[in-house]
Amino acid sequence: MNISALKARIRASKDDLYPLPLEQIVVAEGALHEAAAFIAKQAESGVVLVADSHTYKAAGSDLHDHLCQKGVKADWHLLEPNSNGDIIADEASLISVMLKVEQSTKLLVAVGAGTIHDIVRFVSGKTNKPFVSIPTAPSVDGFTSLGAPIVVQGSKKTYQLVAPIALFADTVVLQHAPPALIAAGFGDMVGKYTSLFDWKIGSLLKSEAYSDLVADLTEEALSACVDKVADIGKRTSAGVQVLMESLLTSGLAMALFGYSHPASGAEHHLSHYWEMEALRLGKKQLLHGAKVGLSTQIINRFYKNTVLPDVHRFLGDDEAKQVIALVEALPDPDDVKALLEQAGWNEALVPIAPELVEESLQHAYLLRDRYTLLRLYREGTTMKKEGETHVGRS
Repeated sequence: MNISALKARIRASKDDLYPLPLEQIVVAEGALHEAAAFIAKQAESGVVLVADSHTYKAAGSDLHDHLCQKGVKADWHLLEPNSNGDIIADEASLISVMLKVEQSTKLLVAVGAGTIHDIVRFVSGKTNKPFVSIPTAPSVDGFTSLGAPIVVQGSKKTYQLVAPIALFADTVVLQHAPPALIAAGFGDMVGKYTSLFDWKIGSLLKSEAYSDLVADLTEEALSACVDKVADIGKRTSAGVQVLMESLLTSGLAMALFGYSHPASGAEHHLSHYWEMEALRLGKKQLLHGAKVGLSTQIINRFYKNTVLPDVHRFLGDDEAKQVIALVEALPDPDDVKALLEQAGWNEALVPIAPELVEESLQHAYLLRDRYTLLRLYREGTTMKKEGETHVGRS
């Protein structure tokens, strides 16, 4: 990634943005060697590497060997899965990592995908110990962001904390990631179709904060992925590199803005609703990006088929015209599905019951205090119905 070019665009922007948080980003073959060199400069001891059994085999073992060759003393902490075989970013996982952090600890290293990064990010932020990111799969856009979604007492809450000080993604490691994780990463990127749409809606209709640069960065990342979808589906080196860099760009855009608006709209609210229901029932978790791939199709179709014909019921003429134009500019849901399938996604990855889909369309907007067209529609039509009922009774 060209960090210098990104910094130049930030300097040229008039938007009120946060500083770019990362010192170094490397997405390339052999990045683990560069990671070891960077870590060695930061600390010769007091390094805690966090992984699970799978990500240790994927990248952790090689990284540890490279660190040993450079004389770095590093301790390992392997996270344990729950009874469903899932690594969960919950109180138990957080405490297990916290107990590894001592006063002498200088640096944390997250070796894994999204959940491991959420755990390490939280501990890093709360202990004021910096962390380095070593992604083992191009599966989510949260590697470079500030947010850590954490399950607390069975409910998910996102904490705004810290970004890694550096990130090193080895394309050889990424190519060998499970195909479902790669498809999930593409699903997370496809969600930007509706997240950018909802962010624009919140800005136009409710004066929510907006950044043209952040929106442009996110849209460019989405376009780059769509252009390379065939390579992503084939897991070529070029394909996984574009996917990884696009996910990182989306995460950096969130970090610059300070919130997840650019990358998280109603499609993510549906996904979070499904996840919370799975937690409540003690079910095995589904891949985040796989869920977002499905929820993007659902919310897109809902906006086009349900909200659009009803838009004048809850918006004035001028606002309705703006919304209609934006909804019509969204891609066809069937085209989105075709892109996802080309990247390796399929509906079998997301066995969500139709009843839960309908329930989430009714209530998921309540999960976040954020304007989306789904929220405006639900609140607007409810108020309209209440007003009509009141008039009828008088």
